[in-house]
Amino acid sequence: MKLMGKLNTNNQRQQQGVVLVVSLVFLVALTAVAAALMQNSTTDMKMSGATEEKSVALQEVVSAADEVIFNELAPGVVNRFALPINGDNFPVVAANLLPATRTNATAQINLANISQTCPHLRGNASSVGKISCNNFTVTTMRNFGRNNQNLITVNAGVSQQVVP
Repeated sequence: MKLMGKLNTNNQRQQQGVVLVVSLVFLVALTAVAAALMQNSTTDMKMSGATEEKSVALQEVVSAADEVIFNELAPGVVNRFALPINGDNFPVVAANLLPATRTNATAQINLANISQTCPHLRGNASSVGKISCNNFTVTTMRNFGRNNQNLITVNAGVSQQVVP
C-alpha cells in the first residue's frame, strides 16, 4: 500500500506541471483573441465616428443653404435675387451671407442665367413676356474630417421673378 501511495504522489506532481503549462497556453491564446477583438472594436469606433461627422457636416451645409436663401428674402433686407443683373454684382461671396452662423460653412451666390422664362409661368398667356426670372445657384461648402481634408458642397437653385 505504501508503494501505491508513492506512485500516486509522483503522478500528481507530474500532472500539476502539465496543468500549469496547458493553462498558460490557453491564457496566451485567449489574450491574443481579446487583443484582436479590441483592435476591431477600435476600428469600428473610428468608422462610426467618421460617419457621424460626415452626417453632421451634411446637415450643417444644407442648413447653411437654407439660411442664405432666408437671409436674402427676410423682411428689411435688400433681396439680391431681385436686383438688376449687371456684370459686377455676381457671384456674391461674402461673410454676411451667413451672419453669426455656427455651421462653419462658406456660401456663394452665382448667376445661373439671366432673365429666362420662369419655369412655372410657361403656359400662362397673360404673363408671357411680362415676367421673367433670374436664376441663381446658392453654393454652400463645408470642410470636415481629419485635418478638414474632406469637402461637402450643396447647390440650391433659386428662381426669382422680376418685371423687365
